[in-house]
Amino acid sequence: MLLTYPLMAAVQMISARIGRTTGRGLAGNLRQHYPNWLLQIFVALLAAANTINIGADLGAMADSTGLVLGGPKTLYVVIFGALCIGLQVLLQYTRYVSYLKWLTLALLAYVATLFMVDVHWDEALRQFVLPSFTWKTEYIQTIVAVFGTTISPYLLFWQASQEAEDIRAVPERQILKRAPEQGQDALKRIELDTLIGMGVSNFIALAIIITTAATLHVSGVTNIETSAQAAEALRPIAGNYAATIFALGVLGTGLLAIPVLAGSAAYAVGEARKWPIGLARQPKEAKAFYATIVIATGVGVLLNFTPINPIKALYWCAVINGIVAVPIMALMMLMAANTKIMGAFTISGWLTGLGWTATAIMAAAASAMGVTFLL
Repeated sequence: MLLTYPLMAAVQMISARIGRTTGRGLAGNLRQHYPNWLLQIFVALLAAANTINIGADLGAMADSTGLVLGGPKTLYVVIFGALCIGLQVLLQYTRYVSYLKWLTLALLAYVATLFMVDVHWDEALRQFVLPSFTWKTEYIQTIVAVFGTTISPYLLFWQASQEAEDIRAVPERQILKRAPEQGQDALKRIELDTLIGMGVSNFIALAIIITTAATLHVSGVTNIETSAQAAEALRPIAGNYAATIFALGVLGTGLLAIPVLAGSAAYAVGEARKWPIGLARQPKEAKAFYATIVIATGVGVLLNFTPINPIKALYWCAVINGIVAVPIMALMMLMAANTKIMGAFTISGWLTGLGWTATAIMAAAASAMGVTFLL
């Protein structure tokens, strides 16, 4: 986690700066400045991975709700799918963004769970500073999956698209290439927002890792099929309250993640197809954009009626994201340094160093799995 925080913050900051400077998301800039076949490949991979992620998240939410309230999983999957669609299609953009910000408080459930379990803090701190390492295939895959979760393509597309969306939604904001006088304040805001947001994100992730390591792992529970099974396994180890709060955390996380997954896919597909896009638009003004959100979420719902294991699906989506992120990040770094795209707001210095370092580390991890990049 010490490694991922500065790298994660840097790449998200770069993505945000591209959106704020150009008024376009990553897909829009790819379409304008790079070959169309490259754009279509990245967008297709992003949409597929996001849809599978949506299905896995819906399954996890349904399992957790069933654990707390009882009832059939399939019913909860449909209800949550409809709720997530309704929030994006029917809510006004400003209210929707406010809802997402408040919903992040649900992540504190994982922190609460951490303080309900017995943690050997000396060992935890030692592993935090000096983690053990092995060259086993499964270990390398897990590292790639961790990177694919923390530095995920959908987060990069979402970040840039939301900065571009805010320009359309907030009359005072203009594209930085056209209004360079707004640059200093805009870049300071992006830097502060990103550093705080990524700091909180890494803290929550650390709480989840320590909780599971101190309870499930030390008890020999290493093969989890569902989120409900994870919460149930916590019950005899950490008590009923810890299991219930963990389950509620899964529910809140899913409600936070699914709109972002569906939205980032819609932004990418919409920009690639030159559709009217944006959650600030009314559905009748961006029919194809909103249809993409509905389809991605709907397919995610249907995936829960197949034999696909949701936990394994999440894991392998993270691995795929860790691989796909490498060429996307490389292109993003080239965009951010291109004066034709960024004007006077090209990145340099420590931001460039951390961005390329993140790209190189993820490429090295994926290469250790046998993946070859032709960059």
